[in-house]
Amino acid sequence: MGLESELKDLSSKQPKIQLPDSTHDDRPLLKPDSNIQELEKKFAAYVRNDVYGAMGRGHLPLKEKLLLGIALVTLLPLRVIFGMTLVVVYYLICRICTLFSAPNREEEQDDYAHLGGWRRSVIVRSGRFLSRSLLFVVGFYWISETRKDSASTQENSKNEGNHLSEEQERPGAIVSNHVSYLDILYHMSSSFPSFVAKRSVAKIPLVGLISKCLGCVYVQRESKSSDFKGVAGVVTDRVHEAHQNKSAPMMMLFPEGTTTNGDYLLPFKTGAFLAGAPVVPVILRYPYQRFSPAWDSITGVRHVVLLLCQFVNHMEVIQLPIYYPSQQEKDDPKQYANNVRRLMATEGNLILSDIGLAEKRIYHAALNVSLLELQIVEEHCISVEKGHDRGGRRLSSAS
Repeated sequence: MGLESELKDLSSKQPKIQLPDSTHDDRPLLKPDSNIQELEKKFAAYVRNDVYGAMGRGHLPLKEKLLLGIALVTLLPLRVIFGMTLVVVYYLICRICTLFSAPNREEEQDDYAHLGGWRRSVIVRSGRFLSRSLLFVVGFYWISETRKDSASTQENSKNEGNHLSEEQERPGAIVSNHVSYLDILYHMSSSFPSFVAKRSVAKIPLVGLISKCLGCVYVQRESKSSDFKGVAGVVTDRVHEAHQNKSAPMMMLFPEGTTTNGDYLLPFKTGAFLAGAPVVPVILRYPYQRFSPAWDSITGVRHVVLLLCQFVNHMEVIQLPIYYPSQQEKDDPKQYANNVRRLMATEGNLILSDIGLAEKRIYHAALNVSLLELQIVEEHCISVEKGHDRGGRRLSSAS
């Protein structure tokens, strides 16, 4: 069943909004939506469990409201100013380093990832430093990083032989679970890899040039070029190149294809594994007490504002050893992807989930419908309490 038909079914199953009789205001205002509760069980990978609730619109306790109010007028402006300053500074560095240099436009891409000499060195070193500085400004003062040994990866390495040269041992890609846009900042500060991004990102002021210096592979779903390989082909070539050439930027891929609440691991797409090159699995966790940094069922602007209003944010990183695929895994990228996924779930204590982006859209649609119903009923109840009917007319008092 397609996404469109699923959304139609979902809409048809939504309970009709039945407003209480305006002359009788002694009924309970609202009851929990059982349909949403069922969806939360089914789509648990996208459910927010923090104080702010679904879509960041939950009812806050008084203490949280006070803390949020203080942060809105003190912490938020300072962090916005310092954060924008860091972005502008790095943009100027990238602009200077790319002066009189033409970007690489092979395979309908547009990037400066293959600059050499001092230009590339300055871009990478300043990028790593300023990315970590930006995380510090956002509230990630300490990042717990753990390098973990895994019997599975060590056994795989032995299967491939112990006489590999340093160049051959170099991984072609980093694969990570995807929880938030903050993942990108961490990986920039750690290894400064290339990412996959939408074509529109290249046109965003400031960020566009930075993404080109990262060597982003831009997603272009439609192309009139007859020899266009598609994103998978470009990514595979980049992974091959990074594996064979240590001066080439490594690819950073989120094989889940979308973000979760950080407790689950979705099915992996095979793009990172088509080249059959070794990969570095990295697991990101964001422990929290009040607001979860996970970007799951909340709008971007609301998420940024609430994140910047948290006095301290936490991040934990687990880096597993290089995973060397067996010959069978090289021949079957899907098996390769599934084995890496199971390893990451085991080492990171993550729950395997079989849902994907389509289910996430259905869950978001259901939340929006539920929010609309909630607003309509609450507005009606408020009007009843004030003694007005739905048309705004004053209700006559009983004699």
